[in-house]
Amino acid sequence: MVFSNTSTLNGILEQTRDLMRVDANQWATQKVVNSANNYLDVVTGYAIGADRRFQFDDTNHTALPIGTTNLVASQADYSFLTDQQSNTILNLTRIDILDDSGLYRQLRPIDKAQLDGIALDEWNKTDDKPIYYDKIADNIIRLYPTPAVSVTAGLKFYFQRTPSYFVAADTTKAPGVPPLLHRGFVVACAYDGALSLGLKNLSSLGAEMQREQLKMEEYFTHRETDEPNRITMRNINPR
Repeated sequence: MVFSNTSTLNGILEQTRDLMRVDANQWATQKVVNSANNYLDVVTGYAIGADRRFQFDDTNHTALPIGTTNLVASQADYSFLTDQQSNTILNLTRIDILDDSGLYRQLRPIDKAQLDGIALDEWNKTDDKPIYYDKIADNIIRLYPTPAVSVTAGLKFYFQRTPSYFVAADTTKAPGVPPLLHRGFVVACAYDGALSLGLKNLSSLGAEMQREQLKMEEYFTHRETDEPNRITMRNINPR
């Protein structure tokens, strides 16, 4: 579903106004844009939390969610705030390091909580080739041990990021999420508008919003249809 289609009137913009029973003078395009972008954040946030194995990414992005940065001698901390197209990086999913043979190998994630009884300042304190990384924030890491030498593009990082947002001039751009979830954008935009204007159909739109929410949750919960189900033993606490 594209953002706007004035010929068929089946874009998000046109269907939103139709559900609200308003025209362009009563509800401006930019207000629909704002609501659509807010709902993009909702879907993206839910997908990132629920879709661990598939590594959700907005399909409108034109570059892969992979980047490199220089390894700097004696520098332990590295931040990854934006990608090459200035999208905000929300979460790091993997860190690789360039080894002496010119190939990348995966660093091992650790957490300071695992180092019980060991002072962090004393653990892997001698500069060497990094083996571990601790994610000290969603997009900031600390390497252990601290690198002994600088290496160009020495770190490769994989990430999840903010979606590709709409602007008022968009027409043929569709949400970069599965098409089955596109109607949710219409309902969310119409609900926002009805709430702002105090329209009489607010309660019915609220019910539609709940249905779209359930549809989104169902989609991401059962997406891994190509993976076999595994039977595991339930943990039993001894008494």
